[in-house]
Amino acid sequence: MNEIAFILLERPVTWSEAALAFAGSSLLLLALVAISLWRGSRRREIDAAMSAERAREMDDKVAEMNRLQSELTGRMQSMAEILSTRQGDLARLVADRMDGLRQQVGSGLEQNVKQTTESLGKLQERLAVIDAAQKNLTDLTSEVVTLKDVLSNKQARGAYGQGRMEAIIRDGLPSAFFTFQPTLSNRNRPDCMVTLPGDGRGLVIDAKFPLESFTMLREARGEEAKKVASARVRGDVGQHVKDISERYFLPGETQDMALLFVPSESIYADLHEHFDDVIQKAHRARVMVVSPSLLALAIQLMQSLIRDARMREEAQVIQSEVGKLLADVRRLGERAEKLDQHFRQAQEDVAGIRTSAGKVTSRGEKIGALEFDDAKSEPALPFAKGLPLKAAE
Repeated sequence: MNEIAFILLERPVTWSEAALAFAGSSLLLLALVAISLWRGSRRREIDAAMSAERAREMDDKVAEMNRLQSELTGRMQSMAEILSTRQGDLARLVADRMDGLRQQVGSGLEQNVKQTTESLGKLQERLAVIDAAQKNLTDLTSEVVTLKDVLSNKQARGAYGQGRMEAIIRDGLPSAFFTFQPTLSNRNRPDCMVTLPGDGRGLVIDAKFPLESFTMLREARGEEAKKVASARVRGDVGQHVKDISERYFLPGETQDMALLFVPSESIYADLHEHFDDVIQKAHRARVMVVSPSLLALAIQLMQSLIRDARMREEAQVIQSEVGKLLADVRRLGERAEKLDQHFRQAQEDVAGIRTSAGKVTSRGEKIGALEFDDAKSEPALPFAKGLPLKAAE
């Protein structure tokens, strides 16, 4: 049109030429308008097709997400059922283990109580025996024993002393801790040997006592006769103490002390009252002169040592059982703690699954709430620019 205006300006034209030029320009304008309208219609058709394709893709994606959500929901339900079943099995297993452990602990405690009761019963019986023996010994010490007629010869006197000593020892000690007439490594045989717990060496007790000199001393009527009898008492008792120290002191086999048993309280009292030098000599030779009452006291002391040793053994057994019980309780606590950790981990996993399921459900609801309008939502769709679904939300 600019060229036509320029031509018209250069030279004068006729009316017909002007009309023809105007008609040509009008046709050209109509053609241009028609082309523009056709292009606009074509573009709208392409845009409508693209919008329909996007809507169809969106429907497919929403359907796929709904399918995935339903599968996820089903899996979560299955997982919840499995967890519930496993939790029930675990609870039953823990209950069974606790019942078994409770029964074991109860049986162990019951057995320990039973053994302790039996030990205390035996101890009461022994104490009753000791009380009875002490009462008998007290009655015996109140009497003055005359051995003149009973001990008329040496053999009968030895048998009497041996029998009384054996009676005292049998009443006070268990049979496993004493031996009568044992044979030592040097071929000598003492009247009795007592073995205390915790020491393999035996304590020698000799019941043979030189009574003839004491009988002579009691029958002496003059000062000279009493001096002679006293000298004989010192010599006989001293020799007997020497024989005991030489025959019965064996290193590693017997104790370094021995007991010389006097079967009469009155003779023992006379010996301590009138022959203190003999008693001191016996002490230096590590020989203790004992009467029936003192032997009974010594036996009671030995019995206390034996009882204490047995009680220590029982205490060690009880401590061992209590240690085992504490170890079982400690293992039970450790296993309960591990079980608690497993429970907490399972709860945290379930909470995480529920959180993820909530997020998926929330996203699905947001996607389902979207409105698809061809005219209004076309510039707002993120898929037109290749954006992901998360950016659109």
